[in-house]
Amino acid sequence: MQHHYIERDTRKIKTEQFYGDQAVQFLYSRIREQSSWLFRRLTSARISSVLGHMNYDGILSRRMNNYLDIHQQLNIDPRECLDVPGNLNSLRSIFERKIRYWECRPMPNDPCAIVSPADSRMLLGSFQEESGLFIKDKFFDYEEMFGADKRTWLAAFRKGDFAAFRLTPEKYHFNHTPVAGKILDFYQIPGTYHACNPHAVVSTVTPYSKNKRVVTIIDTDVEGGTKAGLVAMIEVVALMIGDIVQCYSEKKYDNPVSVGTGIFVKKGMPKSLFRPGSSTVVLIFQKDRVRFADDIAANMFYPDAESIFSHGFGKSLVETEVKVRSYIASSCNHMDTNKII
Repeated sequence: MQHHYIERDTRKIKTEQFYGDQAVQFLYSRIREQSSWLFRRLTSARISSVLGHMNYDGILSRRMNNYLDIHQQLNIDPRECLDVPGNLNSLRSIFERKIRYWECRPMPNDPCAIVSPADSRMLLGSFQEESGLFIKDKFFDYEEMFGADKRTWLAAFRKGDFAAFRLTPEKYHFNHTPVAGKILDFYQIPGTYHACNPHAVVSTVTPYSKNKRVVTIIDTDVEGGTKAGLVAMIEVVALMIGDIVQCYSEKKYDNPVSVGTGIFVKKGMPKSLFRPGSSTVVLIFQKDRVRFADDIAANMFYPDAESIFSHGFGKSLVETEVKVRSYIASSCNHMDTNKII
C-alpha cells in the first residue's frame, strides 16, 4: 500500500518513497517468522554497524557517487548547507551535513512555544483514554521507553501526551532542543537496532522502546524556561545508525559540549547528531501541560490520505512533515502543583 503524509506548508498529500523497503519487509516478515536467531543477529549492534559502513562509506556509497547526482536525487537544497556542494561528496557527508538553521529554519518568538526537534514526519498521541489522540501501546511500551527502574519519571509522565518525529534518510540529521530548561536527568538505555520504517513499526516490534536510546529529562518550569512542566526527549537509534553524538551548541554549531545533568539548554539549539541514516525522536509531556498545533492534530485524520500506520493500528494516523525549530505546540503556562523533581 502507499504511505502518504501531509506537507505542512502546502497542505498537499505526498507519497513517501521508501529506501530499501523490500529488504525491510523481507526482514520483518519471512526472516522474523522463519529464523528468530537470524533476525536477532541482523538487528544487533554489530550487524547494524556493518550495514551502515557499507551503505554510507563502502561499496554502495561509491557506486552511488558514480552515477547519481545525490543532491538532486535526495532533494537537498545546497543553499541551506554550510558546506559548498563539492564538499558534500559522499552519503555520510550529506547525511551529517550542517545547515544555516538560523536563516532557513526560523523559530517562533513566543517563549511558550514548543518547537520540532528535527526535520521529520510527525505524529501525535496521548496516554489519556479520554483524549481524541489516545494511542495505547502502539508505538512503544511506556515503561520500556523510560526504563522500568525509572519510577520517578514513570510517575511524572503518566497520562501525559507524546509526539513522535520520524527522520527519513535524506533529512538533516541534527536534533535540536524543543524547549528551554534545565536538564534533570540524562541516561542511555541499551537495546537492539530495529528499522524505524513504518512497516517495521506496525509489525509489533515496537522499535521506539526496544532500540538503544538516549533519554533527556528537561525541567522547563525554571527561570528562562518554556513553562511546559517536565519534558522527556528520547532519541532512538535505528538500523544502520551507529551512534547518537551529543553536541549541544548555544550559537550555530560553535563550541559543542556534551549534554549532562544540571546544564541549562536554550530552545532550538543543536543538541545531537544521528550518525547516519534514519531514526526517531519522541517527546513526552506531562498531563495537561501542552496544547498541540491544531493543523498537526487535524492532519492525523485527513480523510484522503492513506497511511501504513492507519492500516496497521486501525486508527487514522497520518503524519505531517515538519521542519526543525517550527512551532508544534504551546505550553499551558501554569505550574503543576504535583510536579515531581
